[in-house]
Amino acid sequence: MKHGIVLLPEHEWKVAAERWRAAEEIGYHHAWTYDHLMWRWFADRPWYGSVPTLAAAATVTGTIGLGTLVATPNFRHPAVFAKDLATLDDIAGGRLVCGLGSGAPGFDAALLGRPELSPRERAERFEEFVGLLDALLTGGDLDRTSHWYTVSGATFHPRAGQRPRLPFAIAAAGPRGMALTARFGRYWVTSGPPNDFHSRPLREIVPVLRKQMSRLDSACEREGRDPADVRRLFVADASAGGVTASLTAYEDATSALEALGFTDLVVHWPRPDHPYQGDERVVLDFARNNLGGRP
Repeated sequence: MKHGIVLLPEHEWKVAAERWRAAEEIGYHHAWTYDHLMWRWFADRPWYGSVPTLAAAATVTGTIGLGTLVATPNFRHPAVFAKDLATLDDIAGGRLVCGLGSGAPGFDAALLGRPELSPRERAERFEEFVGLLDALLTGGDLDRTSHWYTVSGATFHPRAGQRPRLPFAIAAAGPRGMALTARFGRYWVTSGPPNDFHSRPLREIVPVLRKQMSRLDSACEREGRDPADVRRLFVADASAGGVTASLTAYEDATSALEALGFTDLVVHWPRPDHPYQGDERVVLDFARNNLGGRP
């Protein structure tokens, strides 16, 4: 199993840079940040942009994977975002992973004055968003107009450091999202029940995870893709809490998720207050015992 960590974009860079360096030095395989204009619990606190943060992180690290967890169409246009992604992947030397989600109602959508969309509309928009990103990053040239987006005469050269394009990590729980993952995703992303922040013990959401895994397998089979080709990434600390409460809890969660078939586990760097409150020594001890990085 590979391990990742989320670093919230809340600190000035002189502080944040040390966290990104540390994530690599202690052995994490990938490090992520959230892609929001504003965030539910940080509307009255500093919150920095994901694209410049990842660009800066790429310059202070050398091997760790870097990614958004997750970018959405709430405030992103696929043509503009594709250019940002290609640039980021170039700066990172081919280490970028693009986490993508359909975008829930909230600050990011409301801030730009857009009307609230139904779940069906968000799903339709997301399908087009992912498809356009793929077309732009893979083919480079595109001219297309539809209900949601217009891309007129786009030409992307150079495109990125990875071929045919950088990998997508698609957050999905429903059938349409699973189908998108099967078609475009290198990773499938879940935190368990969607929009659930109850932080229950992991064992309580295992039945949900099993059902989601089965749906993903079926979606891959319908797409003619080997289900084993899609990495399965679990994001802890939302619906499932307590994963980093102790070293034992972290190691037990790793074993349980691996037994379910997950290939990647992502936790949040513990913070001094809500959300993701905890002791960062648990992360450091886990890395020392399990990841082989510098203590």
